[in-house]
Amino acid sequence: MEYGIASGTPHRMGAHLEGDTVNFAVFSAHATRIDLCLFSPDGARETARLSLPERTGDIWHGSVAGLPAGTLYGYRAHGSYAPEHGHRFNANKLLLDPYTRELRGRWINDPAVLGYDLKSSALDLSFDSRDSARFVPKSVVSDPETFAAITTPLGRPWEETLIYETHVKGATQLHPDVSAALRGTYDGLASDAVIEHLQKMGVTAVELLPVQSFINDGFLLEKGLTNYWGYNTIGFFTPEPRYFGPEGLQGFRNMVRRFHNAGIEVILDVVYNHTAEGDHRGPTLCYRGLDNASYYRLINGQPRYYVNDTGTGNTVNVSHPHVLRMVMDSLRFWVECMGVDGFRFDLATTLAREDHGFDVQGGFLDALRQDPVLAGIKMIAEPWDIGPGGYRLGQFPPKFGEWNDAYRDTVRRFWKGEAHSAQELGARLLGSAGEFDRGGRRAWSSVNFLAAHDGFTLADITRYARRHNEANGEENQDGHNANHSDNCGVEGPTEDPEITDMRIRRQRNMLATLFLSQGTPMLLAGDEIGNTQWGNNNAYCQDNEIAWLDWAAGDAEMADFVAMLAALRKAHRVLRQSRFLHAAQRPADGLRDVEWMDFQGHPLNWRDPNLSSLCLMLRASAEAAAHSDHNEAIFAIFHRTGTCEKVSVPAAPSGFQWQTCLDTASTSRGVDNVQHSALTLQGPCVVALALMPET
Repeated sequence: MEYGIASGTPHRMGAHLEGDTVNFAVFSAHATRIDLCLFSPDGARETARLSLPERTGDIWHGSVAGLPAGTLYGYRAHGSYAPEHGHRFNANKLLLDPYTRELRGRWINDPAVLGYDLKSSALDLSFDSRDSARFVPKSVVSDPETFAAITTPLGRPWEETLIYETHVKGATQLHPDVSAALRGTYDGLASDAVIEHLQKMGVTAVELLPVQSFINDGFLLEKGLTNYWGYNTIGFFTPEPRYFGPEGLQGFRNMVRRFHNAGIEVILDVVYNHTAEGDHRGPTLCYRGLDNASYYRLINGQPRYYVNDTGTGNTVNVSHPHVLRMVMDSLRFWVECMGVDGFRFDLATTLAREDHGFDVQGGFLDALRQDPVLAGIKMIAEPWDIGPGGYRLGQFPPKFGEWNDAYRDTVRRFWKGEAHSAQELGARLLGSAGEFDRGGRRAWSSVNFLAAHDGFTLADITRYARRHNEANGEENQDGHNANHSDNCGVEGPTEDPEITDMRIRRQRNMLATLFLSQGTPMLLAGDEIGNTQWGNNNAYCQDNEIAWLDWAAGDAEMADFVAMLAALRKAHRVLRQSRFLHAAQRPADGLRDVEWMDFQGHPLNWRDPNLSSLCLMLRASAEAAAHSDHNEAIFAIFHRTGTCEKVSVPAAPSGFQWQTCLDTASTSRGVDNVQHSALTLQGPCVVALALMPET
């Protein structure tokens, strides 16, 4: 069939079906011509090639009648192939539409996807004339009904949020109560078994490792590995097909609905800082071929090469207005059409960096803050990258929560027994005010975590003193060195009951610390059941039993303990306050909202170089005196040494009594009234007392 092409319009980017006509619009500032290529339903044969007839500004556009939903297509961009000037146009390479919402076919690691001749001594300065269409996925003209608006985000308050970071496949691939047909899929993640577990754990939000479509790195495929985590995005509007279950793409939208019905928000880990095209030696799949000099930051004076603030080869040029528009359109798409509740921005410093450096009032952050669609959703920054001035903890706008790696390291160091860590723990327990209490920010801004996908699991923090990443094929040179871990005397698995008990106690102590801290707690999936990755602290390429959650070997008692901690935090608002606590005097009763004490009830000596244990009295913030729970208080004890110690318990006010609601040294989960003025601690432990009305 022969197709005609009309001028169309530049207003909506991508391919949009209206009636029996599809409008195509794509950005390129430096192309001389852009061809629309249509393909047979199986993607194997190019059936038509039509040049987009109009250019309005830097938007190329055209409309074609008679194309049904499901039509496969791609682009070929003509222009200068001059890498030394930053241009890499090669019309022999079929390019994805940056705005496509569906993909068909898969990427194949073949030299034909490179814009240059891999065998040439000139490397990427050479030119490759092979057609890449057979080796790349095709864009799809979507049925408008497929992406009809979905339910609005849940909008749960930050103060009640408990985040569960998880991988779609890894969470379910070995789950015995998820049917085999659903394991590893969006459908399986939202199965009854998983949702019931999350609800038991008190989870209010799942944070999914990347689910925007990504490809496997060529160097991993050559080693028989794969990109498991997914930080190699190629399509910012397309759900990753490898997680499709029986319902295909609709499985993602149904997953969101099921989570929402269970009161659980969905947060996506998104990677707008770089793409899967890599450095100057990488494939030409989309952005590089459409307009390399616009989509990427290139090195001044050497535009053949890419700025590499991400450590992955390239850096997306979010400062460019059309690239910024693409990112913003993508975010709105996932909220409006896929129903998600928030985003965690990978290497967020990269996105906030202008030509002059990190800028809290730069284009990207300004665009986020003014957008009405994104106004009510959660935003979380990973506040660092490897670029200049890349570490920016506490420097993002008030709208953001931030991953707090200082919290992670401090808690690990304290329970490991490192000197001088108790002083810093005090700051972390109160929401890291030194970093976050500025510009009207709230205590929830600190996203506190003990472990995340990148690094040791909680169990491995207590099992391994060093990383064991041999399976990654990089001679154990990859991954973090500074893990602040301790194997408790034996490296790896052991049947020694004393060491096993020590490890479990330390995990419980760290978890208790997390749930007693001001800020937003985040759990790594599997930490609640003692999951191990056998010492691999960089399992990004392990799509196997190393990285999948081993539910059958899970510690049910640990899961019950975490559920209890979540219930404790939910029951006591004083543990999840939005305002920072600074030991200010409360107008209503003259008491301070925070008091630090030693075991004898005296003010804590922060200058003591041997400080290893402390007591914390938490009350409602002096700035929030009108709360109905103004009389609520928690007395928390953090005891690191193995000695038995007596702790003086503060006198309860008239009409109230202290109840023990947490003791990590005890297997009892009951609530007991405190009958004496002192408690005896049994070795390293966390104890919490709640002030309750007398009965």
